[in-house]
Amino acid sequence: MKKGLYLRPATLEDAKILFEWRNDPQSRAASHNQDAISFESHLAWLKDSLQNPSRKIYIAEEGGVRIGTVRADWAKNAYILSWNVSPEARAKGYGKQMVSLLVAIIKEPVRAEVKVENLASIKIAETAGLQLDYAADGIMYFFRKAIR
Repeated sequence: MKKGLYLRPATLEDAKILFEWRNDPQSRAASHNQDAISFESHLAWLKDSLQNPSRKIYIAEEGGVRIGTVRADWAKNAYILSWNVSPEARAKGYGKQMVSLLVAIIKEPVRAEVKVENLASIKIAETAGLQLDYAADGIMYFFRKAIR
């Protein structure tokens, strides 16, 4: 077993926990799409996502315990990041660690969209080295240039 927090690629075996995290009320409130989703639609999305070469989904683990998930979607010449810390692991610094781990392995430009009231995710983006590019309509747009 690995020591410390690490990222591993998500698999279909993670479907149930990802579904639970996605439908958690606090997660939904922070998401662009706040609707609850069915397990069937989630499973179809996950199957498609795992085969999509433009999408990378990781599970953050520590000591064999799943802590959260981070995703990077290639679009418009940058990876768009999203993340979700499990309800049990929130407010313990894991979000900053897992997003920073992902940002460190991506050499291409990185973006993130965070709601202005989501102070935890704003701090996560800043800690991971993203800078505020602009804000509009209640969303803060963060950016990090490509690393050469």
